[in-house]
Amino acid sequence: MSQAAYEVNGEIVPADLFYQVACDPHRSVVVEACAGAGKTWMLVSRILRALLDGVPPNQILAITFTKKAAGEMRERLHAWLRDFAHASDARRELELRIRGVAADRVAEMAPRLQQLYAAWLDEGRGVDIHTIHGWFSRLVKAAPLDILNELSLPPELNLVEDTSEHWPELWGRMLRRLDAQAPSRKNSQVAGPEYIAFMAVVREVGRFNAEAWLHTALDNRLELTLADQGGHLAGGVPSAAAWSEQWAGLTMPCDALARESVAAQFWSLARQLATSKGAKAQKAGVAIEQAMGLSDLTARAQALIKALLTDKGEPRKQLGDMADLAWAQAWLIDLQQALVQQQAHVLHEHMVQLSRGLFEEYARFKTERGLADMVDLELAAARLLGDPILSGWIQERLDSQVRQLLMDEFQDTSPLQWQTLKSWLSGYAGAGGGQSGRHPISVFLVGDPKQSIYRFRRADPRVFGAAKTFVLEALEGDLLACDHTRRNAPGIIQALNLVMGQACAEGRFPGFRHHTTASEADSRIRVLPSVMRSTGTQAEEDEAWRDSLLTPRERAHTSIKEMEAQQVAQAIAVMVRQEGIAPSDIFVLGRKRATLAMVAQALDEHALPHIAPEDTRLIDTPEVRDLVAALDALVSPHHDLALAHALKSPLFGVTDDELLQLAAVVKQAGQKRTWWEGLQHMVLLPECPPSLRRAAELMQAWAELARVLPPHDLLERVVTDSGYRARLLACVPASRRVQALFHVDALLSQSLDMDAGRDATPYRWVRALKRLPLNLPPRSQADAVQLLTIHGAKGLEAKVVFMIDTDPEPARKDSYALMVDWPESDERPRRCAFIRSQSSPPPSLASSLEQDREADQREELNALYVALTRAREQLVFSRTQPRGQGADSWWQRLVSSEAIDPEQAWQPDLREAPPSQGHSAAKAPVVHLTLPALVARAGHDVGDGSGGAPGNEASSTEQLLGQVVHRVLEWLTPLPVSQRTAAAIERAVQSASKALALGAAHHGAARHLVETILSAPALQPWLDPARLAWAGNEVALHEQGQVLRIDRLVALDTAHGRQWWVLDYKLQHRPQALAAYRAQMSRYVAAVSALQPGEPVRAAFITGAGEWVPLE
Repeated sequence: MSQAAYEVNGEIVPADLFYQVACDPHRSVVVEACAGAGKTWMLVSRILRALLDGVPPNQILAITFTKKAAGEMRERLHAWLRDFAHASDARRELELRIRGVAADRVAEMAPRLQQLYAAWLDEGRGVDIHTIHGWFSRLVKAAPLDILNELSLPPELNLVEDTSEHWPELWGRMLRRLDAQAPSRKNSQVAGPEYIAFMAVVREVGRFNAEAWLHTALDNRLELTLADQGGHLAGGVPSAAAWSEQWAGLTMPCDALARESVAAQFWSLARQLATSKGAKAQKAGVAIEQAMGLSDLTARAQALIKALLTDKGEPRKQLGDMADLAWAQAWLIDLQQALVQQQAHVLHEHMVQLSRGLFEEYARFKTERGLADMVDLELAAARLLGDPILSGWIQERLDSQVRQLLMDEFQDTSPLQWQTLKSWLSGYAGAGGGQSGRHPISVFLVGDPKQSIYRFRRADPRVFGAAKTFVLEALEGDLLACDHTRRNAPGIIQALNLVMGQACAEGRFPGFRHHTTASEADSRIRVLPSVMRSTGTQAEEDEAWRDSLLTPRERAHTSIKEMEAQQVAQAIAVMVRQEGIAPSDIFVLGRKRATLAMVAQALDEHALPHIAPEDTRLIDTPEVRDLVAALDALVSPHHDLALAHALKSPLFGVTDDELLQLAAVVKQAGQKRTWWEGLQHMVLLPECPPSLRRAAELMQAWAELARVLPPHDLLERVVTDSGYRARLLACVPASRRVQALFHVDALLSQSLDMDAGRDATPYRWVRALKRLPLNLPPRSQADAVQLLTIHGAKGLEAKVVFMIDTDPEPARKDSYALMVDWPESDERPRRCAFIRSQSSPPPSLASSLEQDREADQREELNALYVALTRAREQLVFSRTQPRGQGADSWWQRLVSSEAIDPEQAWQPDLREAPPSQGHSAAKAPVVHLTLPALVARAGHDVGDGSGGAPGNEASSTEQLLGQVVHRVLEWLTPLPVSQRTAAAIERAVQSASKALALGAAHHGAARHLVETILSAPALQPWLDPARLAWAGNEVALHEQGQVLRIDRLVALDTAHGRQWWVLDYKLQHRPQALAAYRAQMSRYVAAVSALQPGEPVRAAFITGAGEWVPLE
């Protein structure tokens, strides 16, 4: 290990001194640490040290940028506190020493470390660990109402995390707004300014591109709004007159041709060329003379340009060497630039006007819906924290006077987020808390600018440098740097130093310092053979005829990527089956999910388990599409395609011949039937196949349930009644079985999440699922290859990392884009400019776009750094031959720096070998075991369904009656009160009674009990979903190895904070009189309290008479 890897304030120091400074909660510190250096370990260690020094947990604020990272912080802190409470004295003293505690204080603090866990549990409030937007949301919710009104925010924030889900409706509103400004002969209405701007943009770029451009504007609403507020938006693209003095005072650059001096020089040139000897010169002279005769100055300019310049805008040759010719060609080149500038200026002005109108419409839309988005949160937080009085008032209201601020992954901070934090922290600047009058704050910022790869989320690594300066000067803090990793083997670090060191020497990767490592593991770097393009590929027009319904089209670029995927999959198979590497120890990193999907398919062919790429859309998985098709057919019986899809899926397994048989029945006798009607008719025919008969019976039963059940319950019935899980396992390859079941469970989970399970019907849920960009939740599988994009791999590591697509085609420059120039030290953007094409920008933006291009190139190198540092021991590189020569691809950098040697390619040979245990399991037949139905024992409160509380019901009929009432209340309480009609109650009672075999004679009693409970005025605060912050029925909790099931659990937001209620339905008159019931409720309350520390939890019975019986 090299001690040069650790620096404090620019001086090389030993490792123990570095951690002594980094973990000291009394210091303000900025740490720049490389990948694998233990940044999160340092942050959580500092929290631990602060707790040991007596800082209350609620005065410690830790901020990160993802919910996953925040969860990992909490998990690590809680695990440490729990472990240290039971550790030996020697272990506790060691843990204190490695966290920088002075040797003379270790013995004193070790007992305190042991007691910390119990003290934390007694406190009831944990450390505040949030994402940055989660913290902003908490601040805004505590803001005074007049400030919320000033910011046009609703008191109860309904946060929109992805504005794209509302775009179709918003775009429709925008079009109606524009239509209202259209000219009309009936009322002599002239066209409005926004209508004129829109039509001008559509003429220039087309309607599709105009919509896409405005969508981009909405995505960048923060930057555009701040630039507009600062007066920088309208002039983002200056006019030609404002851009260059040469065109000053002119409305249009072409107007310069009306100047006598300019016209005289062109007439003179025309005469000189006309009398020249060359034919081309004479032709040009005639063309100039004709052009000067045109009265329209724009037409005159175009004619002159055509006469003297080529189509590429370069001077025509062989016209002579006269001085007037050189002047005229140079002047026309300048005119062309001015025309480009003026056209870009006009288009920018139109887009600015349309964006303002769009934002106004979006604001109205949010107000009507009570919505707020991430931009609203950031702008509101900037307003609140920028005011020292407001900031202090909000913290007092939250009872969280912050004394320790810690931020992880600080390189992902945006300029506005930094300006917001800086405004707040400036109040603490100086000794003793500065002018804040409060306890001084200690700040800990940790990150790595080399890993900043989120520019598309407004992250700016330059902010890290600004923060270092602020902490050093304003907070009198320390600057630390660490280039020593615990993750990567020496060979991996050697390759990293070669490629990134070369980039640093070229000035492309400034600030890189050679890394060292604590790992002593063996390392290996391999290069797969390059996949070359075929030279004999014919054009698509010459390909042989194919049946487009059965044979997919293959294109050259698709085939070459598939070949790469197959080669990568074969290499992984060799590693797993011949080298003994577990699939879970392998990552495959790619730039695009489409490429990773090809690898997934190739892995399936080798029966290797894998986890789908992150950010895979839920609706894009086949298992989810099957289930959604079934529900779509239930809620929309005329949707023939959805029904055909469901029938063909593993739900029913109908064959092609059977589908054709059904199609024939639908079309017979000229009758116009839907497939749903045809299916119901077909079961009456003796030749109906068993699969279709089964499908008809199940679909009819589910259709009845769809009228009363919420989406989750209906979906659960579909999955259970059809045996979908077992049928699915029998259909998919063994390597995909775990993944397939995960997709089914993910869909079930999502059905509970939409609108918190409230006001959701199967129809609305299906439509929302198709419309919203919902992704699969992240998951881990015990033994599977992980397929990840570079962004998805950040923060993760594996023994072996495959880097694919390392030599891609050069990226195309964006069209219809928005350029933002926002210096990290400024409170708002310096310039925002709508750009039609980045490949041919207006000249005024050339330097800004060059800076933007350099930032993109730096981020590309950052992504390479992130990818390389994911590997602990082995790296495997793969590439396909690009059509053109990529100027600066990863592959070329790796080769030129000699980090890899492509001549020493690895040829993975998957020879016959005894299959591994996992491979044998993949070939084994599917055995799906199903537990028998659980039969409740007498005396366990079956009648009330209270989850095991003792009770003696009078008869089995009373038990069934209680179960039916519970089931109906479970179905109906998620619905809005307006939807709990008598008809809905009747349908629910009938369905529940049929499912539980309650006799028809008792249906009236069940209906009466349900109506009494749902209509009781005293129960409305707990049964009306509109009044609740959260509600759940049949909530399962795990306590001491047992499963507790609560009839209903609700949360209310009160003036004193959130309050939880455990509710239990008891049909008898005085349930509180039974000690067993009270004991059971106490156990429920204790279980919920453990999950919601710091929030009050109470309990109450709901009787069959509609009575509210709270328990003290």
